[in-house]
Amino acid sequence: MHFTSENVLLISSILIFCSILISKAGYRFGLPSLLLFLVAGMLFGSDGLGLQFNNMNHAQFIGMIALCIILFTGGMETKIKEIRPVLGEGIALSTVGVLLTTVLTGLFIFMLSEWDMVPISLPFVTCILLAATMSSTDSASVFNILRNSRMRLKNNLQPLLELESGSNDPMAYILTIVLIQIANSLSGAGLESINASAIALDAIKTLVLQFGVGIIAGVVMGFFSVWILNKIHLTNTPLYAILLISIVFFTFTVTTKLYGNGYLAVYLAGIVIGNHKITFRKEIFSFLDGMTWMVQIVMFVALGLLVNPHEMLKVAPVALLIGIFMILAGRPLAVFLTLAPFRKISLASKTYISWVGLRGAVPIIFATYPVIAEVEGSSLIFNIVFFITLLSLVIQGSSITFAARKLKLDLPVPDDDNKFGIEVPEEAGKLAEVTLTEETLKIGDTLKEVKLPEGMLVMMIKRGDKFIVPNGSVKLHAGDRLLIISENDDD
Repeated sequence: MHFTSENVLLISSILIFCSILISKAGYRFGLPSLLLFLVAGMLFGSDGLGLQFNNMNHAQFIGMIALCIILFTGGMETKIKEIRPVLGEGIALSTVGVLLTTVLTGLFIFMLSEWDMVPISLPFVTCILLAATMSSTDSASVFNILRNSRMRLKNNLQPLLELESGSNDPMAYILTIVLIQIANSLSGAGLESINASAIALDAIKTLVLQFGVGIIAGVVMGFFSVWILNKIHLTNTPLYAILLISIVFFTFTVTTKLYGNGYLAVYLAGIVIGNHKITFRKEIFSFLDGMTWMVQIVMFVALGLLVNPHEMLKVAPVALLIGIFMILAGRPLAVFLTLAPFRKISLASKTYISWVGLRGAVPIIFATYPVIAEVEGSSLIFNIVFFITLLSLVIQGSSITFAARKLKLDLPVPDDDNKFGIEVPEEAGKLAEVTLTEETLKIGDTLKEVKLPEGMLVMMIKRGDKFIVPNGSVKLHAGDRLLIISENDDD
């Protein structure tokens, strides 16, 4: 079976439908939904039902679109006040941590390739390249699993982990591109023809441009988006979210053309927008949430279709050794060395950060670059990376909650669900929900006796499944939920 214009919609609808059903069944066993989307793609692929999809360029394009939306949405949901205390640690992990992971894992892979009992033999540069493609944690996996785990973490760990995963792709990308250039140069000529100083200068230049242009473009486009969203007056509310999506892709492409990192730019733009007042925030967030799930499903299913499981199984023993090293040694060593100057971070926190080194779509997409560049051994790289991604999602992805509890880093989830289903514009005030207790009612059981602070007003009372319009004489009961609107602090 092949993709054609006649059957692409039919195949896509069946794939998405079946993937969601598979993820629903797997969720009961604690398996990450993104892992199951990958498996669904593999089941429909060449070694499964026979669906042929082997175009690396198309896979990269799908991944680019998906990661733009995922990173932007993740940035929108990131609060600056939460990441500010861990900004230094996050930047260190996304730069030095990635570099150390590459070096440590690359050396281990090279040692394996020199061992006669291991059925692979890779040049040193290719070993480091393989490590570089896997050196960054995957934003899609981290955002998805942490935010759907129904768990809060102590010590600002969640914003730290999300900041790292959202900002560490530029370093991994730079390492991957530079090492591809070196590998191709070596295969074409020899070690003596390599100008080390020129390569080093080019790498530094690339690094500065990637981060510098990416940061500037992201911040500028973020503030521009806030301004245009609040100034433009559209007749149809859904157009605000679509307008924002167009700005996201514009930001990515322009930043990339200016030799900056587009993924970093869209992530920062999302942070800027999410931390400012914008019109129709609820509708925009609802649209982006649906889009994020959609592109995640499409991306992971497409990547699952891309792999040939029988080829992956050939490298399974070697990939298993590399994966176990990354999980138990490479990532922990990189984290502990990187965070050594930050003495306030506890041993338990560092251990947990080490464990949440999830691999996912980003390493697989980066592994397509050597294939497209026709680097020697690139097919081996792709299959090893895919196997390690599956291993990481199975072992680490399914045990994130368990690990937090074992390390005593979890916090109870507050009952902050919006029981009333009501939201108001940000400029109108802030909504809060309060549950009355026997202690609260000791001073009086009516609203006129329960004195609220100035600037607060009870909008509605919820008693069981019944809604009550408040007035001063309504008798209050323990367990009643009050919907309260208050003035904004910055008014």
